[in-house]
Amino acid sequence: MRALAVVLAASFAFAPLQCGSAPDPDRRREDSPEEALLGLAERFGEEGDEGARRTTLRHLVERYPDSREAGRARMWLEQDEASTGAP
Repeated sequence: MRALAVVLAASFAFAPLQCGSAPDPDRRREDSPEEALLGLAERFGEEGDEGARRTTLRHLVERYPDSREAGRARMWLEQDEASTGAP
């Protein structure tokens, strides 16, 4: 039992060394949900499905309003409204 306590104590002592660095966004393997939605909206636009593009952008803004991607989505929606008058 004492040996187990020593092993656990030793493993906790080294935990900060293993987890101490800040995450590197360039090493991520997956997109965030916000990035995925923005990419999907771009793809809909490339395919000419403007309705799906705008719906996806609106969903992004509603679901993740404080994200950087939501800022871009708002800007694109405003540009759409200015150029076509489409809400």
